[in-house]
Amino acid sequence: MALYKRGKTWHTDFSVDGQRFRQSLDTTDWREAQAQEKVLIGAAKAGKLSATKQVFARLTFREAAERFLQDRTPQLALLSVRTERERAKAINQKLGDVQVARLTPDVIFAHIRERKAASIANATINRELDIIRGVLKKAKRWHLFADEIKPLPLRQSVGRALSYEGKLKLLKTAALRPEWQNAAWAATLALNTTMRGCEIKQLRWQDIDLIEKALTIRKSKTEAGERVIPLNADAWNTVLSLCRRAQGFGEVRPEHYVFPACEASHFDPTRPQTSWRTAWRNLTRLIQCPVCGRQQGPAETCGNPECKDDLKKVKSPLAGLRFHDLRHHAITELAESQASESTVMAIAGHVSPKMLAHYSHVRIQAKRTALDSLSTKQAERANSGGETKGYDTNHGTKWDAAENIPPQVLENMVELVGLEPTTSSLRTMRSPS
Repeated sequence: MALYKRGKTWHTDFSVDGQRFRQSLDTTDWREAQAQEKVLIGAAKAGKLSATKQVFARLTFREAAERFLQDRTPQLALLSVRTERERAKAINQKLGDVQVARLTPDVIFAHIRERKAASIANATINRELDIIRGVLKKAKRWHLFADEIKPLPLRQSVGRALSYEGKLKLLKTAALRPEWQNAAWAATLALNTTMRGCEIKQLRWQDIDLIEKALTIRKSKTEAGERVIPLNADAWNTVLSLCRRAQGFGEVRPEHYVFPACEASHFDPTRPQTSWRTAWRNLTRLIQCPVCGRQQGPAETCGNPECKDDLKKVKSPLAGLRFHDLRHHAITELAESQASESTVMAIAGHVSPKMLAHYSHVRIQAKRTALDSLSTKQAERANSGGETKGYDTNHGTKWDAAENIPPQVLENMVELVGLEPTTSSLRTMRSPS
């Protein structure tokens, strides 16, 4: 074990179990160098430091992040890989040229402050921190950061469930214009199958069993998302409409996508549709003039030249509704039904009751109905003229304790706690011994 200087910077050179470790400590202070060396020796003894990891730590963050993402590619869906690469680009703007071994908590905190100053959401920053953590773990250096770098707090908003009227409003609005047809069909499938938007876009005709009226999700966000979903009447009618449209384009092949790519009114069934964002944004922002009834996009005044009413305060009841909220809504309706948790999770593709609780928004009316049923049962027992019992199964699982207590014991208990004896207890006390 030895500390030595190169220029003004301290370096360490030590061996553990016959393996030699040499690296810069990035400090000019001798006492700080001693402390860092002890940490590195402890990490080497715990197997958290190795020669190959030291080589990885000498890479720039840009190079290390690329290697890290290449190693993760076989485990991720194509869209997830693309998303993580986009996040890595944002990190590289600040940390790309910094050597991994020279990263410090202060450097990462500076990156977080810059992203917050740019109004980036905490959830996005946390995903970027996931990449930074993955790179540091691969370099066996995360233990130096773990106590300081924590995920940013997230707003506990898990989505939105529609009312019955809101659901009808959405479907009626989506059917108003031909350019919203794809969004309307996709919304109907999401509301009736709990499918995610990415699952709908990746759906092929070979995934739909037209005999059994069911579809198979072969590619999803998680392994639990790979599932078979029976089609109810609404979902089945939507599939038939999509099938008729596909037949109008020509021969329908099993490998063709149910929602094909469309560019300049030309459909390519060999490629999936990438987005219906524009249609979704327009239909969820559609408002109606309270004076003339004209339906239009948000504006300061009505587009009807004969009306020109002030529309600044008019807001669509669907404003802010995300497509993913339709999955929340569908799971909410399943949670409010008589279906068991295991059935709901099998349909929705969840892996735990905790995730089910995250998605289901059991509405206040459902809770009120459940609680009202309790008071209804109590009222029925009170009006029946009989004594209230804890159970209605001939009291087979509950016994009246007072009937089995000797009279003198019961009298002593009543005096001790200062309570008036109940009707049943008086009957017991007065019975002959």
